[in-house]
Amino acid sequence: MSTLKLDRITKRFGNVTAVSALDLEVEHGECVAMLGPSGCGKTTTLRMVAGFEDIDEGEILTADKVLSSKIKNYYLPPEKRDFGMVFQAFAVWPHLTVYENVAFPLRIRKLPAAEIERRTSDALRHTNLHKVANNRPDDLSGGGKQRVALARALAIQPKVMLLDEPLSSLDPHFREEMRFEIKDIQRRLGFSILYVTHDQSEAMALSDRILVMKGGVVQQVGTPTEIYYRPANRFVFGFIGLSSLLRIRFFNGRCFVDDIDMPLDAATPAPPEIVGAGEGVLAVRPADADFVDEGGLPGIVRRRSLLGEIVDYQIAVGEQVVRVQKTRHEPGPNTGEACQLKFVLGNWYPMTDSADS
Repeated sequence: MSTLKLDRITKRFGNVTAVSALDLEVEHGECVAMLGPSGCGKTTTLRMVAGFEDIDEGEILTADKVLSSKIKNYYLPPEKRDFGMVFQAFAVWPHLTVYENVAFPLRIRKLPAAEIERRTSDALRHTNLHKVANNRPDDLSGGGKQRVALARALAIQPKVMLLDEPLSSLDPHFREEMRFEIKDIQRRLGFSILYVTHDQSEAMALSDRILVMKGGVVQQVGTPTEIYYRPANRFVFGFIGLSSLLRIRFFNGRCFVDDIDMPLDAATPAPPEIVGAGEGVLAVRPADADFVDEGGLPGIVRRRSLLGEIVDYQIAVGEQVVRVQKTRHEPGPNTGEACQLKFVLGNWYPMTDSADS
């Protein structure tokens, strides 16, 4: 049984539809990341689930109750939804100790003192804050403050945690550390997570499934593997991970990148409908392009950058650019040199993708 169900929820602001007929079920113990560019509707969706925004159409339900329903004309306020919530801003009270920050929502609920003590201590232990329980938040790092916010949300023992860009204000080291801590805590305690982020690596590392949005419309829902290797359309391919999108034209059975005759081997044949249309887009990941000595697509190295263990190349092919990435141990051309490329894997899409509209 799903812990949280969104049934064709829609939200409008004037003439703008921020979220359109969104369907999603979050299973018990599952983490679903909502990913998309700024303004795509992911935070609006989270605010509707939290109860900060009412829905214009559809229903939001948990396993045992209705939270919002236009059909039933029902709306449950945020404080009665019992969701744990963590946001980008730490939102900790600097005048309270770490312990009192975590205990505060329990005191508001007027729980018995023994229950407040038990839940607060458990939440501090799960977030490794028990040793600094008497400190003030200003004594902690950014990651420590975000742990306080997480512990406070855990203390109410939610079945669902709503996380809205909770790590974006942390430096890369703390962000990676907190990413895995959140996942470990979820596995230990068994709650579900609806996680809003624009960070693709965060979504891939944390989630069981990813929902990709654009312009308020769901483009694809799937596992990280499905989203990365079997994207539903050109937008998803281009948004998830690094990619090159080459505009290709076909003439008399041959294909061209701008004015360059492009050889294609069996690894990247264009489907008949693309050839028949006379044009298409070949989408290629940087790791799926190889340098070859002959018989490849000619280009010029515009830029060669060492990124630790990876060397990143920008290859000019006509007026277009192809990204190529190889390990630092693999030989490759230098900036300004000519090269030839072979694509070992690629996805074909129509020149005008349905997701572009």
